[in-house]
Amino acid sequence: MVSADVTPPVALTIAGSDSGAGAGIQADLKTMSALGVFATTVVTAVTAQNTAAVLSVYQLPANVVEDQIAAVLADLPVASVKTGMLGTREVVEVVARRAAAGDLPDLVVDPVMVASTGHLLLSRGAIEAYRGRLLPHALLTTPNLWEAALLAGVEPSTIDDVDTMADAARRIHRLGPTWVLVKGGHLPGVGPAGHVDAPQRVPDVLFDGEHLTVLEGPHVATPNTHGTGCSLSAAIAALLAAGAEVPEAVSVAKEFVHRALENGKEWRLGRGHGPIDHFGWSARPRAGTPPSSAVGT
Repeated sequence: MVSADVTPPVALTIAGSDSGAGAGIQADLKTMSALGVFATTVVTAVTAQNTAAVLSVYQLPANVVEDQIAAVLADLPVASVKTGMLGTREVVEVVARRAAAGDLPDLVVDPVMVASTGHLLLSRGAIEAYRGRLLPHALLTTPNLWEAALLAGVEPSTIDDVDTMADAARRIHRLGPTWVLVKGGHLPGVGPAGHVDAPQRVPDVLFDGEHLTVLEGPHVATPNTHGTGCSLSAAIAALLAAGAEVPEAVSVAKEFVHRALENGKEWRLGRGHGPIDHFGWSARPRAGTPPSSAVGT
């Protein structure tokens, strides 16, 4: 019989599937597992994608998403939840109803609304469902600059420094989330492969309605950035499930993603923006190398 003290905490990710496995629910699974948390999943969409392109997207019906949520919650002790790509207004509203009923503890909403190209992924109705139905029940939301602009009701081009990020965070907080984390990864000069004028450090802004904190992290010049946003929100949810408070969870999650970026920065997987190194493989022996204990036996 397994002792209760060795049973891992449980987190739930409600997100889309990435066939290239760099982002989406696959990145969430890797992140939560790397942090010692048992990850459960609700798939909202199936995408055909790789590091270079998204070829097609199939949105699952809202009732199928709702059935998955019900199945997980009926059997497993979910301690925290994160959302990624929800895709449609109907799915946003399913998640919002569950959140309003108190079924989704320590809810982290990563509002996946805009592709890295700037292409809008959701209808205006779905965006309004985020604003009016889901965010009021979130413990934390983690928008990038484009998503922050949509939620805050401002032009994306106007969020270009810490002061405007802070203003967006305040505006989003009025929608109801307890905490807001506006991420600075799309600030001018900060790109997937870096830039000659890229800053040495990149700021994120964390706001709880009273206190505003600027969290800076080192910039990593690499094309391998696919899934960083998913991984950050998944790491935060995993740490919350393990008992951390929001500021600690955000800080440790940022460190986790930084290490994953740093360790995978030289990888050459695919023709586009490659994945990050969730498990620290780059610091381990190459695949196929026998364990040291087996050498010479």
